[in-house]
Amino acid sequence: MSSENSTLLHDKPWWRGAVIYQVYPRSFFDSNADGIGDLPGITQKLHYIANLGVDAVWISPFFTSPMKDFGYDVSNYRDVDPLFGTLADFDALIARAHELGLKIIIDQVLSHTSDQHSWFQESRQSRDNPKADWYVWSDAKPDGSPPNNWLSVFGGGAWQWHEPRKQYYLHNFLSSQPDLNFHCRALRQQILAEVEFWLQRGVDGLRLDAINFCFHDAQLRDNPPKPPEKRKARGFSSENPYAAQSHLYDNTQPENLVFLEELRALLNKYPERMSLGEINSEDSLATTAEYTSGSKRLHMGYSFELLSSEFSADYIRETVDGLNQQLPDGWPCWALSNHDVMRVVTRWGKDHNSTDFAKMALALLASLKGTVCMYQGEELGLPEAEIAQHELQDPFGIEFWPAFKGRDGCRTPMPWEQNAQHGGFSTAAATWLPLATTHLPLAVDMQQRDPKSVLNFASAFFSWRKDQAALLCGDMHFLASDNNTLRFTREIDQQKMLCCFNLNAESVSINFPENGQVVLGTEIATEAAAGETYVLPAYGFVFVELRC
Repeated sequence: MSSENSTLLHDKPWWRGAVIYQVYPRSFFDSNADGIGDLPGITQKLHYIANLGVDAVWISPFFTSPMKDFGYDVSNYRDVDPLFGTLADFDALIARAHELGLKIIIDQVLSHTSDQHSWFQESRQSRDNPKADWYVWSDAKPDGSPPNNWLSVFGGGAWQWHEPRKQYYLHNFLSSQPDLNFHCRALRQQILAEVEFWLQRGVDGLRLDAINFCFHDAQLRDNPPKPPEKRKARGFSSENPYAAQSHLYDNTQPENLVFLEELRALLNKYPERMSLGEINSEDSLATTAEYTSGSKRLHMGYSFELLSSEFSADYIRETVDGLNQQLPDGWPCWALSNHDVMRVVTRWGKDHNSTDFAKMALALLASLKGTVCMYQGEELGLPEAEIAQHELQDPFGIEFWPAFKGRDGCRTPMPWEQNAQHGGFSTAAATWLPLATTHLPLAVDMQQRDPKSVLNFASAFFSWRKDQAALLCGDMHFLASDNNTLRFTREIDQQKMLCCFNLNAESVSINFPENGQVVLGTEIATEAAAGETYVLPAYGFVFVELRC
C-alpha cells in the first residue's frame, strides 16, 4: 500500500467504510437460561465478533418495553429491560467492546414510544396537561371517522380512538406505538436529552429507527392513491394496503431536516460519534441523499433498496449507481439482510449453492462504496428459518399470514454448537423462538473447523479488506457487463481495484484485463492469467488490482 493510502486510512473517520455487525439481542446468546438472549450474552460473544474482523456492533433495542414489537416500543429510553439485563451489564458490554477495539452502536426509536411510556400515560389524561401535545392527537371528523386516510404499516388505519380525550391518536405501526409529535419543541428537546444520556454513557453511534417518520403533515392531508403498477413493498407483503398509498404526508416531511441538524449538533459535542438513519420513504435514495448532504445532518443513511426481493445485476447497478449520483458529498450504508426481512441466502439465492452464494453476497456487499451492515448469521450463510403459524411471535406476521409470514424467520436463535441443546444458544427448556434445525449443520463450531466455510471466508475477507484503501474509501464506477454479471472499479490515489461478480447459478465467461493482477477470488478465477477470457463459476467473484 502506498504511503498516501496508509495515511488516508489512518485519518478517515472510523465509520467510513466500516463493517458493522448487527446483533438482535433476543436471539444472539442466552446467558441466564431463560430462553431469551441478553446483554451479558453479547458480552460473552464479543470476542467472536471481533475475530470476524468487523469494526462495530449495532445492538437492536434492549430498552424497557412491554415487547409488543419486541423492543421497538420503548417505555423508558434510559433503562435496560430486565429481560436483557441492567445498566451495569450495558456498561460492562461497552467496556469489553472497547477493549477489543469494537465500537458500539445502539438503536434509537425516536418517532414513537410504547403506550406504556409515562409520557403517553400523562398525555392521554386530558387536552391541557403538560404533555398534552407530546403525541399526535386530533379530533374526529364530523361523522366520527378518523381525521384522514393514513394507514398503519402493520395493517388497518393509523388512528386509534381514545375515549378519555375524545380524540384520535396517530400510530404508524401498532396501535400500542403512539407517534410522538415532533412539531412540539419541548418534545424535541426531551428526545435530544434521551439521546444524550447514552452518548454520555459511551456509545459510539446511533442507528436511528424509522427516522423519516418523526414529522407528520401538520395539516393532516390525505395521502393520494398509488397506481397499482407502482405499488412495491419493501419488508412487507405487497398485499398490505399500506402499499396502495403514496405516503406524502404521514412521513418524510421537510421539518425533519431541522431536527436532524439539531441532532447532529448534539453529536458534534461528542468526538467521533456517528449517526446512521434507517430511511424507508417513497424515494428512499433521494431521501438518503437529502438526509446526509453536507455535514449538518446524518453521517450515513440506511435504506431498504437492497433488502427487497428484486435481484439482478441491472437492479443492483441502477440502485447503487443511482444513490452514488445523488450523493456527491454524503455517505451511504448498505445491507442485504437485517431483522426485518427474509435472509438474503433465501431471498436472493433461493437457497441454491448457498455456501457459494453467501460468500459472493458478502464480498459484493463489502465492495460497494459505503459502509457495510451485516446481520448476525449472515457470516454463517444462514437461510431463512421456517416458522409454523402456531409458533409465530411477530405481530406483523400474525396479521398478514399466510401472504406474509412476518419477520420471525430471520430472528431465530444463533446456532453456536451443532450438537448442543438449542444449538448452544440456551440451556433453557424452551427458547422464545425455536432454533431452526436447518441451521445446526451451519453452527459456528462446525464452520470454525472447516477452512472452506462461509465463516472462515468472511473473517479472512474482512481482514484483507481493512488494507484495501480503494474498497474502503475509493470512488466507484460501473463498467459495461452482460449475462447478469457486475463489474465495477474502486479507485483512490495509487490503488485501482476491478471487482467482478457472477450473479448466476451457472458459470459465465468474463474477459480479464491485460493490465491487472488477481489478488482475491474464487479458485478458478485466481488461476486466470491477464488478458484471458475465463470461466467464472456459479456465484463466483474476483478482485483484480489494476496498474494505474
